Amino acid sequence: MNNDDYDLIVVGGGIAGLTAANRAAQLGAKPLLLEKGTDEHYLCNTRYTGGTLHVCMADIMSGEDAHLAAIEKLCDGARPDLARAMARHAERAVRWLQSEGCKFIKASASPHHRWVLAPPGRKGPGLDWKGRAGDVLLRRLGANLEERGCCLLRGARVQKPIMEDGHCVGVIAEVDGEIVEYRAKAVILADGGFQAAPELLKEHITPRPEKVHQRNAGSGTGDGLRFALEAGAATSGMDKFYGHLLSLDALTNDRLWPYPYLDAVVTAGVLINPEGRRFADEGRGGVHVANSVAGLEDPHSSHVVFDQTIWEGAGRHGLIPCNPHIPKEGGTLHKASSLGELAGMIGMSAAALEKTVAGYNAAVDAGTIGALTPPRCTVKGEPVAIRTAPFYAMPVCAGITYTMGGIAIDGNARVIRPDDTPIEGLYAAGTTTGGLEGGSGAGYVGGLSKSTVTALLAAEHTAG
Repeated sequence: MNNDDYDLIVVGGGIAGLTAANRAAQLGAKPLLLEKGTDEHYLCNTRYTGGTLHVCMADIMSGEDAHLAAIEKLCDGARPDLARAMARHAERAVRWLQSEGCKFIKASASPHHRWVLAPPGRKGPGLDWKGRAGDVLLRRLGANLEERGCCLLRGARVQKPIMEDGHCVGVIAEVDGEIVEYRAKAVILADGGFQAAPELLKEHITPRPEKVHQRNAGSGTGDGLRFALEAGAATSGMDKFYGHLLSLDALTNDRLWPYPYLDAVVTAGVLINPEGRRFADEGRGGVHVANSVAGLEDPHSSHVVFDQTIWEGAGRHGLIPCNPHIPKEGGTLHKASSLGELAGMIGMSAAALEKTVAGYNAAVDAGTIGALTPPRCTVKGEPVAIRTAPFYAMPVCAGITYTMGGIAIDGNARVIRPDDTPIEGLYAAGTTTGGLEGGSGAGYVGGLSKSTVTALLAAEHTAG
């Protein structure tokens, strides 16, 4: 079956895909959006989002120069033209969403919470998405697309590109068991990352993908990535993901994901392996630490260790803090009057744990945490000495939300080949793309902001 009635094919119905399709329609194009989900309210990461639009955990209205500096600091290896485009268009992304009828609130006094989708997606522990944040945004953008006379076709899973003389001129998709060929002047891939594809996770992220908690909607299976590779695309930064450190019990207790997560506690305390030694720079924050845990031979083998001061301080930070929610919702929290007793509870050497904590405390007191092994920084917060009984240990796991790397694109969201030339007619947007986030510290820019900006750029370049 052939269909030549469309100017643009968009793959994926999350925030990136719906933004791209609506913006293209505004500019006079006739887009077709293909979404593999079959339900009216099909699941995707946008449906689950807490709804915060920010750039590197700063106010998205901070300005281009501030955004660029933050991206360059946190994301070593970010592609310069893509970083500049992200910084330049971040504020416009929010304004465009507002013009489409999306509402925002200020969720807290923190600068990065000044632009949060309404109603807020964070109500309490566990997952609560219906009628909130991303769900409302998708319904609004979907209705806008329909009002513009455009088609969102559900149950359509893209298989491979149609290439002619090096140009992408359409897609081959499976729709209700039938193979369908759709042709258009351009294709925008916006189907999310590969976080729910175990074979790709094992190749790029973790030796044990089954031991990484899927803190996502399960829809990011790498279809767009495979599509782009068949078209000759390059990839970028495939080894990092956005996620958080969770209670190990999140694997079996749905009340413990996607919230609360343990970032504030681990940034203040120490993360230790079964030998009682630190193995990651806790000061880089929860996203970096989650990547470190996922990279272990056994991603279920580590504990975060802290004391009463941290539990009553950092433990209560955040919109849904781990204190009191982790123990209240059934998460394991070991508590002891001494470090030696705590070591016995978690099955490790008391001498090893005491030595690690003593060395850490001495470095905190002397201001020499950078000399620890591994070195520790203060990018995401200050360390706190572990001295005040009772002492705590919590078994943890890495929760993966989306993969930061993927299809290589330029500053116009064009998919590029390994020689840096664009593949004519092929674009990518959102978390299926690489080249912005990641690097040695797993630098996090922001999934919603990245998705909206790259989608606007892709749609506008196809029109131009």
